[in-house]
Amino acid sequence: MPQFVGVTGLPRAGSTLLCQLLAQHPDIHCEGHSSPLCNMLVGIRRMVSDDSFFLSQLDHSFERSYAHLAASMRSFLRGWYHDCTQSVVVDKNRGWLQTVELLLNLEPDAKLIVCVRELGQVYGSIEAQHQRTILLDFIDRLADYDRLGRADMLFAKDKTIGMPLVGLHAIPDLPAAARERLYVLRFEDLMAQPAACMSHLFAWLGMAPFEIAPEQLDVGPHESDSHYRMKYPHRRSPRIAPPAQHEIPARIQRQIESAYAWFYERYYPQHPRGADAAAKDAKR
Repeated sequence: MPQFVGVTGLPRAGSTLLCQLLAQHPDIHCEGHSSPLCNMLVGIRRMVSDDSFFLSQLDHSFERSYAHLAASMRSFLRGWYHDCTQSVVVDKNRGWLQTVELLLNLEPDAKLIVCVRELGQVYGSIEAQHQRTILLDFIDRLADYDRLGRADMLFAKDKTIGMPLVGLHAIPDLPAAARERLYVLRFEDLMAQPAACMSHLFAWLGMAPFEIAPEQLDVGPHESDSHYRMKYPHRRSPRIAPPAQHEIPARIQRQIESAYAWFYERYYPQHPRGADAAAKDAKR
């Protein structure tokens, strides 16, 4: 089994570009598209937890039956990339952050790269794309909200931005051994210093050094965007081009920074909100 690496984190935070860069390394297999593997493992767990035949087996032979389940799910995970010849395989799904403990139970040596970005710009990227495609609704029917209402919904705990934020917020609660398997990558750093970021990331993965070519990226098939009604495009480009800053209404930006002060303190300590939160903690 190759080293398993999951790519996860916030939307609009560079996961598509990251996969493009990872795929440049000759020892990494990275298809780049969002993978169903995480969803399928979660689906297996839910299905077997409600299966009356399996539950009856647990009553009279728990250890043996549970071992059957563990071996089966581990084989499913490893079998997904059975034909991979490289030493590392990368699988992209935002759900890996929420299911990190399930993943590490099945594959203890797995690692996760967690993509983050300043939250106002995450929201701004989604809102800008919505304005470009305003004749289409979101898959979860957010088009009829005003901008503030849509921001509230996007940050809800079961929505596009809010769900991965729940996983990010829970990272300190993980055991130290699990936290060591996570690498948080800031979008802004990847844009500003792609070669240095990837060099550090390759070293963390235990890979041989490899110098990427930010101006000469391979462009494979684009991921399908119609499922999400064209609201979250996964465009690939032959070169890295930092996006323009999105102008965020002051009220929405203040609300985001106030609600997620912990995020700024932990991942953006140089941001005014992160610095304020750190100063308050220091006074306690």
